[in-house]
Amino acid sequence: MSCGCSSHIRDGKDIVDHVKSKGKDKLAPTVAHEIHCECGETFTLETVVMNCPKCEMTYAVTPCGSSDINNIKLAGIKYA
Repeated sequence: MSCGCSSHIRDGKDIVDHVKSKGKDKLAPTVAHEIHCECGETFTLETVVMNCPKCEMTYAVTPCGSSDINNIKLAGIKYA
């Protein structure tokens, strides 16, 4: 599935905005990555846009790039 990724995506906020504009923010990533948040919480990324359950830092990745944990970016507290 193509999510229409393009060069305008530069950071986590851009990823959130892009994925939400396509209505794909509730999709599961191709790999359920374990996230180690800056606050010390560890959780599993269940959707391509998700907040840390402890501090609510928003993590985001495009569906087409979700197999690589290095593509997951921070978007800010409660950005989603």
